[in-house]
Amino acid sequence: MSNVDEAYRFYSRHIYDEEKIRLLEKYNLQIVGSVPPVLWELFGALLTGRSGAGATGADLIGWEVKSARQGGSYEYQYHLNTGAEKLKEDREVNHLFCAYSETYKNVSVRVIKGLDLSASFFDIWEPEYHLNYDSSAPSAQRRQRFRKNIPFGYVETNGVLVLKIEEGLLAQKYDDVIVEMNGK
Repeated sequence: MSNVDEAYRFYSRHIYDEEKIRLLEKYNLQIVGSVPPVLWELFGALLTGRSGAGATGADLIGWEVKSARQGGSYEYQYHLNTGAEKLKEDREVNHLFCAYSETYKNVSVRVIKGLDLSASFFDIWEPEYHLNYDSSAPSAQRRQRFRKNIPFGYVETNGVLVLKIEEGLLAQKYDDVIVEMNGK
């Protein structure tokens, strides 16, 4: 079984949970956000074959995993003590972007190398990060967290498709993309 097939099986059991969606709708509760980030990271681990990288830095060894509702942007956060190193690492690792519909029935996964994101995002964010945490600036101008986004459209245009799920069914899959990105 390929990594894409294994990740799809996980998706079918733990992300697109039809009973959970039905109950959330029945009780008028929010569906979007009912899948926690750690499940997307596990989904990414199954896709990439890589384990978690630890508490700080990339989510997986060699990979950053992001998820967003279709049309939304992918958020990056950089903290005071670890942000500079995280920005550097984001240039070096691959980025896995999971876009999902409101009910998680439709999902697309695209990948982009960190190096390919650097000029448009990380290189621009770095001086802004340092300004955000500049200790000589008035505390009212400093933020607790430094947050930036990569737009959905940028990922759709520039990312390489790994898989697409439509109406809960695996519609497209490209196993070789992950193998190539992992450098195997």
